[in-house]
Amino acid sequence: MTDIDFTGVFPAMTTPFDENEEIDHELLAADARRLEDAGVAGLVPAGSTGESATLTHDEHIEVVETVVEAVDDVPVIAGSGSNSTHEALDLSQRAADAGADALLLISPYYNKPEQAGLREHFRAIADAVDLPQIVYNVPGRTGQNVEPQTVEALASHENIRAYKAASGDIAQISEVIERTREEDLAVLSGDDALTLPVCTLGGRGVISVAGNVEPERTVELVDAAIEGDLDRAREVHYELSPLFRHLFVETNPIPVKAAMEIRGYGPSRVRSPLTDLEDDNYAEMERILAALEETPDPERTEAV
Repeated sequence: MTDIDFTGVFPAMTTPFDENEEIDHELLAADARRLEDAGVAGLVPAGSTGESATLTHDEHIEVVETVVEAVDDVPVIAGSGSNSTHEALDLSQRAADAGADALLLISPYYNKPEQAGLREHFRAIADAVDLPQIVYNVPGRTGQNVEPQTVEALASHENIRAYKAASGDIAQISEVIERTREEDLAVLSGDDALTLPVCTLGGRGVISVAGNVEPERTVELVDAAIEGDLDRAREVHYELSPLFRHLFVETNPIPVKAAMEIRGYGPSRVRSPLTDLEDDNYAEMERILAALEETPDPERTEAV
């Protein structure tokens, strides 16, 4: 099993599309290298932010392969979940064969299994695929919450190494950390706006949307929070807070793709049924990013 330190910033990568809505693998590879150079702890392709719901299974694996081949020193955590256990098993094994270092497994969506079914689902994949795995709880997309007791029951499995908390419920996230303190389970924020409070409670970082746009600052936020420099962590948190909010003004990844286009990282194209960012929201994103560019980098300022 791959040994991964699930501490730090793990950008949930976008999937760039060309004018024919085909995956732009050259741009995807360049983006992976840009993020690696920015100092992130790992990369997460083919997740919700990567529009996995609109990718074929072959495209899904091709995205993982491109990112694996593009980077040198950071782990690649492939999104490989599904609402079917058999399908998730197949995608997970194919991602492992493609060179992924770990797996991000969204809980089964739409069919809303009971907690017993969730436990069986995650354990089946953990038993079959010998890679570190992240249980991903995002009830706003799946329609079902992974309860803290379920996470506690799963945490003893040697391949279940982390939990992505995207419920928006800080009390629940705190309970998960409380219940798993004796296990080797990293709790990662799944909401950029909650990264600071999650880290102060004992979380280890974030699977981040904002990290695609502001990777260095997001890394600085997490590093400061984990090291206990809360004054600096709060300062960076409030610098980034307008971006955190605006990245979800419309359905993710519509706003983040627009932000990346504004920064020159690639086109904002999304696949149907997603749509382009509304004009007023695009203009506000430009304003927010311009303000961030005008904010001095404290490390650079201190060096001068």
